[in-house]
Amino acid sequence: METGKAVAITVETTVLKPVGDVWEYWNEPQHITKWCAASDDWHAPAAENDLRVGGRFTTRMEAKDGSFGFDFGGVYDEVRRNEFISYTMEDGRKVAITFISEGNNTKVIETFDAETTNSVEMQKAGWQAILDNFKKYSESSK
Repeated sequence: METGKAVAITVETTVLKPVGDVWEYWNEPQHITKWCAASDDWHAPAAENDLRVGGRFTTRMEAKDGSFGFDFGGVYDEVRRNEFISYTMEDGRKVAITFISEGNNTKVIETFDAETTNSVEMQKAGWQAILDNFKKYSESSK
C-alpha cells in the first residue's frame, strides 16, 4: 500500500454576490440543505454547523429515492469570517475553502485531499458539481 502525501484537488467558482452573502449561504444550515447536492436526484435533508475552531459540522446527503445516504462531516481547524475555512473530515482528510471578495462578486476556491476509492477525475467532478449548485442557489437567493 502506498503511503505518500495525499493528492490535493481544487475546484472553484465565482459567485455573483458579495462575500458576506456567500459566507452566509455556505455556512447557515437552512441554506446548506438547499444547495448541498451534486445532482438533482440527491438532496441534503439535514445540516448542523458549529462554525468555530474545534466545532463540528454534519450534512446528511441522500438520494431522493431513499436508495442511499451518508453523513458528511468534520471538525473545523481554522475559521476566518468572510475569508477562510479549513476542516478535517472524519476520515482524516483536509479541506480548505478560500473566499475572495471581488467587489460585488466572490471567488470560492475549495481544495481537498482526494480519497483512494474513486478516481481523481470523478472526485473533482462531484465536488465541482456541488460547488456549481452552490453558485446557482446563491445567485438566485434574496
